[in-house]
Amino acid sequence: MMNMSDILKAEAVRSIASASSKKQLLQSISDHAASVYDVDPREVLEALQLRESLGTTGVGKGVAIPHARFQAVDKIVGLFTRLEKPVNFDSLDKQPVDLVFTLLAPVADNPDHLKALALVSRTLRHKEVCEKLRFNSEPQTLLSILTEFTASKAA
Repeated sequence: MMNMSDILKAEAVRSIASASSKKQLLQSISDHAASVYDVDPREVLEALQLRESLGTTGVGKGVAIPHARFQAVDKIVGLFTRLEKPVNFDSLDKQPVDLVFTLLAPVADNPDHLKALALVSRTLRHKEVCEKLRFNSEPQTLLSILTEFTASKAA
C-alpha cells in the first residue's frame, strides 16, 4: 500500500502567495522540483506543459494534480503547493486553483504512477482535508495533514 510519505518529502511542501498565471505557477513548481529533487527545471516544465496540452489537470474544487513522466527521476516523487491567492488553471469546473499536488514519475511504465495519482486524488477529494490545507500555511502542518490522512485511511 502506497502512503503519501513514500512520495512526498518535507522540503517538497510549501505555501506561496500567488502566481500570475498557470504557466508561471508551473514554472514555480518546476524550479521548486529542481531544488528539492535535483532535476532540470526546464525539463520538468516542458513535461508538465506537454501533459497540460493533452487536457487540464485541474480536477475541480480548487484542486489541480499536474503530473508527468520524466527521465530524471527513478521513483515517483511529489510536490505540494498551496496558494494564498487562487490562480486560473483551466479547471474542468472553471474554478481557480489553490491546492496543487504535482507528481513526477519515471518514464518506465510502472504501476506506481497510477497508484500515486489515485492516492493523491482520493486524498484531495475529501472536503475536510482540503479545508485544513486551506486553513494552514505552515509547510510542516500541510505535510502532516496530507500524510496523516493517508495513514489513517490505510489503517
